[in-house]
Amino acid sequence: MGEQSLKNIARPVRAYRVVAATGSAVARAGSGPALPDKPSIAVLPFAYMSVDPERDYFADGMVEEIITALSRIRWLFVIARNSSFTYKGRTVDVKQVGRELGVRYVLEGSVRKAGGRVRITAQLIDALTGTHLWADRFDGSLKDVFDLQDKVASNVAGVIEPALQAAAAARLSGRPTTNLTVYDLYLRAFALVGPSNQQAPDALRLLEEAIVHDPHYGPALALAAVCYSVLISDGRGEDPDLDRLKGLDFSRRALKVAGDDPGVLVNIAVSSSYFGEDLGAMTALVDRALAFNPSFARGRRISGTLRVWAGQPDIAIEHLEISRRLNPRARVGGLSANIGITHFCSRRFDQAPPMLLLAVHDDPSQAGRYRFLAACYAHMGRLDEGARDGQPAPGHDTCCNAAGRKFSDEG
Repeated sequence: MGEQSLKNIARPVRAYRVVAATGSAVARAGSGPALPDKPSIAVLPFAYMSVDPERDYFADGMVEEIITALSRIRWLFVIARNSSFTYKGRTVDVKQVGRELGVRYVLEGSVRKAGGRVRITAQLIDALTGTHLWADRFDGSLKDVFDLQDKVASNVAGVIEPALQAAAAARLSGRPTTNLTVYDLYLRAFALVGPSNQQAPDALRLLEEAIVHDPHYGPALALAAVCYSVLISDGRGEDPDLDRLKGLDFSRRALKVAGDDPGVLVNIAVSSSYFGEDLGAMTALVDRALAFNPSFARGRRISGTLRVWAGQPDIAIEHLEISRRLNPRARVGGLSANIGITHFCSRRFDQAPPMLLLAVHDDPSQAGRYRFLAACYAHMGRLDEGARDGQPAPGHDTCCNAAGRKFSDEG
């Protein structure tokens, strides 16, 4: 652990950490702890870059708030402050930190104060490869230090969560399908359905395999329910009534084991809403998820979607914009579609088409986006544009084709 200053000892002494060997996680001589079986992160002390270094407690408080916020993410293993702060004031190699603490990811950053303003920068690094996964900066006023700390911690937690899950899914997506754990199967499915609903059938096969191995694994059950709702909404299922029953069964089974997992709760809520469950109850379920993790970007987006269906477009826009801020690097299509549909339902027909067109260009396979776009043009009397832009991509054989043709024929 390097040289450490101890009470009643004049000079620094070199300290070592001893790792017990247990089960399969046997630590080799000279190595750190084995990696946990889920994404793991250490938040290093932020460098304090201002002229008054004796006030670096501000940077320490910022890091502590970030650690606390990240610790609320149930699927994430977060190293405690006392361990990560052993690196304070030292020039460290991120790969070495990862080995010594037994983590896959390291968050580091800096704090700079000038007058009444403060700038915080942060970057997320894969400690095994040294790859930079995410970086951002935050500027604010020092009038209320604690509010600023809360804001930064919330935003960092919100943007890191999808970055970590996407990175973990990307590592696993290229592996063969043999001898994978239930978690591996789930992440492979998440990698398929996360970017686009087009691969929902392939994701569903992986999820059903995972559920065979573990019938009580909530994330797989909830995501399988979402995949069935996608098949129904896109008109790709061979038997919509049977798909609804299967999806509803997965959703109800997931709810029994969901506990306080925000990701499971929001997937249950959005899929069950498609299946016809009580919308008020599903909205309450999302609110419960956001109470556990207010920085959950996908939770905010699903909340916005359900608020539209519940006839609350103003609240929907608010939650969708929060989702955009929490995950600014998310694929634009899904969120743009949500915002466009919300404008349409609010009868803001002039604001909806740009968002819906962006969503269509991002993923031309989504039938519902064409329907809303065509209907929006019809409300504005722009029938020629509606006939043109309301047509799905060639070869996309869904109920939207018939809707587009009918619009073209009858206006």
